[in-house]
Amino acid sequence: MATNEDLHTALREASRLVRGGRFLVIGSQSLLGSFTHDVLPAAATASLEFDIAVFGDVNSQAADRIDGVLGEWSDFHDEHGFYVQGVDVDTAVLPEGWQGRTVRVPIDDESEIDAVCLEPHDTCAAKLARNEERDRSFVRALVDAGLIDPSLLAQRIREIPDERLEMTRESVVLAFVRSLGPR
Repeated sequence: MATNEDLHTALREASRLVRGGRFLVIGSQSLLGSFTHDVLPAAATASLEFDIAVFGDVNSQAADRIDGVLGEWSDFHDEHGFYVQGVDVDTAVLPEGWQGRTVRVPIDDESEIDAVCLEPHDTCAAKLARNEERDRSFVRALVDAGLIDPSLLAQRIREIPDERLEMTRESVVLAFVRSLGPR
């Protein structure tokens, strides 16, 4: 189970590697920016992977460095039991306006790490845009825990630009969200 301290460790190490920068956490572990791990359902923190992007990363150089040193099967992974995947900011299929809804990650130490996580409904919209069963299970667990509002999630899915989420997949994803019921 990933914890808030794991998120802080991942960000500290990524910052050390690329000597600062502004970070964006996407994927399931981005929920740790909005919630403490103890209130999240197990399905939400089961992943061992933290997807971290650096704003302004030219030619994915920072992402590649993060991946190489902190990634899967690295010494860092062996030591901590989780790993960091360096990604690009545009890796996730996100609703319009997501940048204004990010959640700042407060890190309680002397580091000056500038990091944000996706807002939970944006995270779920991005997960569902992939239209994979594991992502539907992830979202279902969050809705069942009362942490995600299906109506707001449906709105966020409709805000994904057409070129990133074709109409057929959008209709399938919205049908799934409707099946979750009103909250």
